Amino acid sequence: MGSIHVSAELPAAPEKVWQTFSQPDRFEQWLTIHTRWKGDVPAEWRQGSQVSEVVTMLGMANTITWTVEEYDAPKKLEISGTGMAGVKVRFTLSVEPAGAGGSTATIDAEFTGAMIVGALGKAVEKDARKNLTESLDKLKDLVA
Repeated sequence: MGSIHVSAELPAAPEKVWQTFSQPDRFEQWLTIHTRWKGDVPAEWRQGSQVSEVVTMLGMANTITWTVEEYDAPKKLEISGTGMAGVKVRFTLSVEPAGAGGSTATIDAEFTGAMIVGALGKAVEKDARKNLTESLDKLKDLVA
């Protein structure tokens, strides 16, 4: 199992960050592991909604069918899904106020499955941490 926690201070109000952070049609602008959506993409998340996304990690594409587990605008989005070879993924995106008019954006990610063990599990964790840190840097530039 691999677990990753990354966060960044952003120079924008939580509501502005949320507008970019939580919209599926904006993932391509900031989420570095996002390759493309498969099928229809909701304009907005809703609890229980599903969507399929192609993500790329370690240079390999994997299709994940996401289910929205929790949607608490403008604070938290939790999605979980299963990809190829039974890899299970859970992402929690959250935003909270910080400083004078700014915010903190956080991504918690968890990867589980028979393949996510040993050296491969460590490699997935390292790649995810790198990509999600870069993603928050891109998000920071978008909302600045």
